[in-house]
Amino acid sequence: MSNKIQAKEPLIVVENMKKYYPIKGGIIPHVTGYIKAVDGVSFTIHEGETLGLVGESGCGKSTLGRQLVGLEKPEEGCIRYAGRELTGMSEKELRKVRTELQMVFQDSHSSLNPRKHIYEILAQPMLYHHIATKATIQRELERLLDMVGLPKSVLERYPHEFSGGQRQRIGIAKALSLKPRLLICDEPVSALDVSIQAQILNLLRELQQELHLTCLFIGHDLGAVNYVSDRIAVMYSGKIVEVAPAKQLFQNPTHPYTKTLCNAVPVLQIGSGKPETLL
Repeated sequence: MSNKIQAKEPLIVVENMKKYYPIKGGIIPHVTGYIKAVDGVSFTIHEGETLGLVGESGCGKSTLGRQLVGLEKPEEGCIRYAGRELTGMSEKELRKVRTELQMVFQDSHSSLNPRKHIYEILAQPMLYHHIATKATIQRELERLLDMVGLPKSVLERYPHEFSGGQRQRIGIAKALSLKPRLLICDEPVSALDVSIQAQILNLLRELQQELHLTCLFIGHDLGAVNYVSDRIAVMYSGKIVEVAPAKQLFQNPTHPYTKTLCNAVPVLQIGSGKPETLL
């Protein structure tokens, strides 16, 4: 990450974010406890930076991502975006900034409306938010598809007609269609074959650099997260236990859970030379 990025005020500031889910039990159902999905999390993301968020399934990382884009509300804490506090905004005020905060979901199948052509899925939000007009929408869609490596012929087809990798490219196009400043990628490659994972990771890296996007990349595979991230935050049991530049975190982890993640990354022995990690 460049010093220029570090010198600027963070685009996203999260302070003491909490999200608890009640546990109910008893003959007469009542709250017996809480699942602390996100428990006092704080972090920052600078403009143009990719922050990786890595942790085991169920540690709260996806819940955290959904809170950033307004799909869930935190119990406590605040989220500041470009100097504005999102947690205190009304629905009307939030609508004005939500186009700038977009998400790429893990399940590309359920995130695309199966009853609509790809043309409708991509065009309707752009027209509604005045990103394009009826006169320019076709050109804008073709430009968008070219960015994610898809031909314009996909526009008249339905989501079920595509492979998982192609649907994820459409999901990325959908997220980019509203020209966001912050892109949340919620385990975007975990459901894909290994060869397709590499293609999507390369695409995300290229788009981040080309569009100067600010990204939060969520995943459980440290190798994939390391590949696209400037810094990495490690999440464990609802808390962030370690944050460091990507290279430093991998070379010198301090928290026991981070060390476990690093040890799980495959190592390739080449000849008699030093082992190389597959990152």
